[in-house]
Amino acid sequence: MSVLDIIRERKSVRKYKEDSIPEEVLFRVLEAARLAPSGKNLQPWKFIIVKDRTLKEELAEASAGQFFIAKAPVIIVACGFPDYCYANMGRYMKSWSVDVTIAVEHLILVAQEEGLGTCWIGSFEEQDVKSILNVPENVKVLALTPLGYPDEEPRDRGRKVLAEVVSYDTF
Repeated sequence: MSVLDIIRERKSVRKYKEDSIPEEVLFRVLEAARLAPSGKNLQPWKFIIVKDRTLKEELAEASAGQFFIAKAPVIIVACGFPDYCYANMGRYMKSWSVDVTIAVEHLILVAQEEGLGTCWIGSFEEQDVKSILNVPENVKVLALTPLGYPDEEPRDRGRKVLAEVVSYDTF
């Protein structure tokens, strides 16, 4: 299957089976994130793999009550290090958050290839998530995604046509 086919197939999953994810599958998903490109190759990320039921429930509460995420066997929390980038490259180095989200997209695509479902969670109380997971104050939480085998066929939400999102030479 081509990368474009995987991208076309991927949809947000909000209902998961309880089946655990084999460690070798989880490794491949995380390896995809590790291999993502980053500005100046700084790799300003850390991924917290949450399997503990209580922690998952607390994260769901901190995520605007999106309780479906606690039903997945794993929640991946993507963190970034802005101070590391600034210390190494100066204040102009602002791509750290983009770098982290590229890594998240890499893991989401490999999860799809592995038959796993994900759902990009961007709505959460960062301070609550940091408190739940003991994330240091200088680290930013950028995204969460549940990870598990889908227990539903997600509906297609559609996408804009290419002509709506692309222009040539000028805006």
